[in-house]
Formats: sequence, structure tokens, C-alpha cells
Amino acid sequence: MTAFVVVDHVDQAFRLPNGQSYVALKNINLEIQKGEFVSLLGHSGCGKSTLLNIIAGLAKPVAGGVLLEGRQVTQPGPDRMVVFQNYSLLPWLTVRQNIALAVNKVMRHLPAAERHDIVEQHIDMVKLRHAADKRPGQLSGGMKQRVSIARALSIRPKLLLLDEPFGALDALTRSGLQDQLMQIAQTHELTCVMVTHDVDEALLLSDRIVMLTNGPESYVGQIIDVPFARPRERLNVVNHPNYYALRSEIVYFLNQQKQAKQRKVKQTVAIARNGLEKINLEIGFVPLTDCAPLAVAQEKGLFQKHGLEQVTLSREPSWKAIVEGITSKRLDAAQMVAGMPLALTLGLEGNAPTPIVTGMVLSRNGNAITLSRSLYEAGVRSLADLKGALVNHPHQTHTLGVVHPASMQNLMLRYWLAAADLDPDRDLNLAIIPPPQMVATLKSGNIDGFCAGEPWNSYAVNEKAGYVIATDLDLWMGHPEKMLGIREEWANQYPETHLALVKALLEACEYCDDRRNREEIAELLAKPDYVGAQLDYIRAGFLDPYDRGDGNPPELLLRFNQFHVDMANCPSRVEGLWILTQLARWGITAFPRNWVDVIDRVNRMEVYRAAAQALDLPDTEPNRSSFALFDGTVFNPDDPIAYLNGLPIKREIRVEEVNIDQPAVVVAA
Repeated sequence: MTAFVVVDHVDQAFRLPNGQSYVALKNINLEIQKGEFVSLLGHSGCGKSTLLNIIAGLAKPVAGGVLLEGRQVTQPGPDRMVVFQNYSLLPWLTVRQNIALAVNKVMRHLPAAERHDIVEQHIDMVKLRHAADKRPGQLSGGMKQRVSIARALSIRPKLLLLDEPFGALDALTRSGLQDQLMQIAQTHELTCVMVTHDVDEALLLSDRIVMLTNGPESYVGQIIDVPFARPRERLNVVNHPNYYALRSEIVYFLNQQKQAKQRKVKQTVAIARNGLEKINLEIGFVPLTDCAPLAVAQEKGLFQKHGLEQVTLSREPSWKAIVEGITSKRLDAAQMVAGMPLALTLGLEGNAPTPIVTGMVLSRNGNAITLSRSLYEAGVRSLADLKGALVNHPHQTHTLGVVHPASMQNLMLRYWLAAADLDPDRDLNLAIIPPPQMVATLKSGNIDGFCAGEPWNSYAVNEKAGYVIATDLDLWMGHPEKMLGIREEWANQYPETHLALVKALLEACEYCDDRRNREEIAELLAKPDYVGAQLDYIRAGFLDPYDRGDGNPPELLLRFNQFHVDMANCPSRVEGLWILTQLARWGITAFPRNWVDVIDRVNRMEVYRAAAQALDLPDTEPNRSSFALFDGTVFNPDDPIAYLNGLPIKREIRVEEVNIDQPAVVVAA
């Protein structure tokens, strides 16, 4: 169904006296259906009224736009009427005359008698017949607001916009007007967008509540669906079994935003040289094909271009070594598997939290699930075949290798198995094995397969030790794979250095996704300083058609390794939230009830945007929307706990309020 109102990638910024700009809204995406009542909720300064003014056409965004019934909103118009908190009535006109002013202006094509009837009808609609000939100075605040509502509705707008319409009223008057607005909206099937600070008001009136994060760069943090049936009665709403749970969730979100605002304190840093605080870095990586951006940044002088005079790339033997290097402060930064920044921040497998931030995604895709030749000879060609093989040999233990608990290889392999009703911890074993050791372990017979990045799957195929049963393009095309990970305290101490590092790697990622450069990069990766594998193995999928070793012709997979195109480098909050659900699903970490705060703390969108803008690259975050993996199960980013509870195979889910600086407190299970 086509949305009635579309807010499409809206940004809004304001010039400051010092010549800089304040970004109030960033990448706001919202669709509103005809007849829907939507409330905008958030702390003062989050941009609620700014967004409402953009929808009304009273302000123009610096990027993006608004569509009403498929037409772009470029200026105010009678199809959108705004009811302000301050009434905006002409004091020398009566109630009737204030309403008639709007009707006569917009509907002057109608006969005078018909315009008169419209005015009288709306006077009755808001129950002001007794005050029709009174001027605003003779009216109470509630009566004035009723006149404003009547005037707005009298010209029959397509969209009613309300900017805290009851904020200045006493509680009794406010509740009466809320009931009246609810009744009018229901009767006339109005489409309404309302700005409010009042949680109970939002729950009473709304079909959906859109909660905005703190500014600057405010964005849609969460959307609450309000399930109360219409028509509504106030007492029925308050007594609804979901009312207090929804209210608690909204208040919790607002409290978390308040705490996040208090935590953001500017630090004073010392500049070393080139405008940076630190110019000599040691960066860890694991020898895999998708370490290409680091190799390119080093070999093409991109680190030096951005002021980093000496960067040492440390070739680490495993992801466990990466964790050790970061937590011990031996490494300044590292290539990390996608779930590692979040998992370390939460406290991986019960360890003390180590807050990690990421300013960019280094690569997407690039993995495969490889099984042993013995399973191929047993007829296993699909996930269903694998399940049959396990069922037919219940006393035989099968083991698959993964590279790290927080890796996408682990999370995707588990998801793949669970989709066939296979419990990855009970129907078989999963073992943590460093990527360079996967093929030797498979050839020795100690594992029956593995999920890893290249070139190790191609190595197994060429060594006749295994075959690829699935790539991650089959499971979730475009998923985040490797991130740039940095300790939070390091990022706070060296903000300009952090930005320079992200800029250098963004340039490197862009270089890597130009296929004209892939031949050169493959030869570079084959060197012992980087992957140190046979060139043919590196080329597979990266440059050449991909051979699964299953008897079928090799296929060209243009997105098998994705480094830059389609906003690949943006650390998407929705993707981070999915990772959090999977970490909790398998008991690797608890699920943070304050997930919005946790993801904002880890995913440094402001760093990514600043780097992208400096390089004249797009800085927009992908759309915030539901999505599904290969099995069709829909992930809704507004209700991750319901998604978790709906998964049939999982460990006991722990939902905790995570204060990264203090021990966690269990609040739900």
C-alpha cells in the first residue's frame, strides 16, 4: 500500500553565528498511512517541531523531502493545517469570524451560503455555539484551542498537524480536548501528526509513536505500535493490559536519552602534528581476503595522506589475538568481525565490558559454509540433506568450525542450521578455530565443515578437502562482515586521529570496489605480509568466478566481496540491532534493554559522516526498516524482543539494562 505521507531521508541544519552549522535532524525516514494518527515524541531540542514544520511546508530541509499523496511538499498549503500551542487567533475577530477567515480564503469558489454552513458546522463540532460571537479575549485557553482546531478542520485539510496543542492547558481542560480531538479524528478519518511531550497523551491518541533521539543529528530511535482498538475510551485505554508496559517502554527510552545526553562531555586533547593527536599507529588484522582496505591504505600511502605518519599493520593469528591486542592496549585499532565491537562493549561471555566504538564497516559478505568431501559423497547437497544426514546418524557427533563467538560466521551458521530445526549446540558441535587453521583441521577429520572467509573456502575446494554448500550471498546478501574497532577511551582521547583513520580507510574501500583495481589488489594480498596464500585462492570470488567444488560451473559473484558500493561503509544501527538479537539468542551476551543507547555508543555515526563529508562521499544511513534473511523471518527493529521470543530455537534469553560503566542489572527475562 502506497503511503499517504512519505518523509524521505530528511536532513535539517541551521547556521550558527560562528559560521558553523547545527545539524538538527539526520536521515529521517517515515511513512504515514491515510487515516493514521502519529505522534512525535522526544526530549526538548530533538527536532520534533522542526520535523513538523518541514511536513507543513513551513521550512525546507537541507536534504531529502516530503511527499503528500505522491506530490512533493515545497511550501505551505491548505491541504496541511497546523494547530499551534499558542492558538494564533486574531484578537479583534469573533470565534465565527476567525473560522470564516480561513473558509472564505480557501473556499472562495463556493457560494456564500455554503461557506456559512461550513463555519456553523465547525462551531458546533467543537461545541462553541454559546461563544460564537465572542472574541479570543473573552475565551478560556481551552476554548481558544477549540477555535484553532475548528478553523484548521473547516478547510478540510488532507493532513492535520498539531504542535503540542494542549501543552499550555490545565489537566482537566486538556483531557476534555483530547477526547474531543480523538472523536473528531475518528469520525472524519483524519490523518494527523502531533508533537507532544506527554507520554499518556501519545498513547491515548496515537496509532504509532515515533520517538526521536537527542540532537544534534536526531534520528528515529524507535517506533511504538499502539494496539488499542478504535473507537477509544480513555478508561478502556488506561485499563488495557498492554498500557503500562507500553508506557514503561516509552519512559525508559526517554530516560536512556537523558542519560546519554549527560554522558557526552567534550574532552580537551593535545595535538601532536598534522592537526592530529597521535600520528603513529599499530593496527591489527587477520589474514583474510577482506583485509584488502588495510593493505591498500598502507601500500597506496593513504594513511600518510591523512596525516598518519607511521602505521604498522600487525598480522594477528586469530580473532582471539585481536581481542587481546585491543583490550591490553597493544593495538590502537583493529579489523574486527562484525559482532565484536558490540560483544566486547557488553561483556563477551561474562567478561568485564570493554567499550569499543566503530566509525565504519570495512567489508560486507565474503564468507561461505564449507562441508567435508565425505558429506558430499553421502549425498548432502542442501541444508535439508544435512539435516537428514544428522538424523540418520544420531550417535555420530558432527563438528563445524567457526572463527569467533561474535563473528558473523558463527551467527550466520547458527541461523542457517536453526532454520532447518537443527540446534547448533545440541544436534552438533561448534568449535572455535582460527581462520588459517580451518583447512588443516578439516583435512585431519577433526571437523566436518566450517564457516569462514576467503581464501580458506577456496583453499579447501582446491585441496579436494571440502565443497561450498552455501555462501552468505545465499543467506543475507550485503550483511556487515568486518568493522574498524577502537577502544572508546582511545577514540575520546584521539578524536582527530580517529577521523583521519576512517578517512584513509574510506578511500581505500572505494579503491577496492573498483574492479579495475582488483588484479593489483589480489597480487598485493598474496604477499606474506598480508594473506600469504596462493594467488588463485585469493582471486576466487574476489576477481574470478567462484568455484563451489560441487560439480557445478563456477559462477561470477560480483558482490561476494563488497567494500564500498551501496553505502557499504555505513555502520547501520538496524544491522547492529540484529547482531545484538543473535548474540542474545545464543547466550553470548545478554540483550540490552537500552539497545538504542548501546548502539549509539558503539556505532559512531558522527565520525562516519564527518569522514564521508570530508571526502565528498554520501553520508546517508540506509533506510531504517524491517528485513528478512533467506528463511523469510522478518526482523522488526522496533520490537527486537518480540522477534527474539518468536525464534523457535534459542538459549534462555536474558534481557538486561546495560550500564557499560557499571555491572548490569537484570530487568526482564
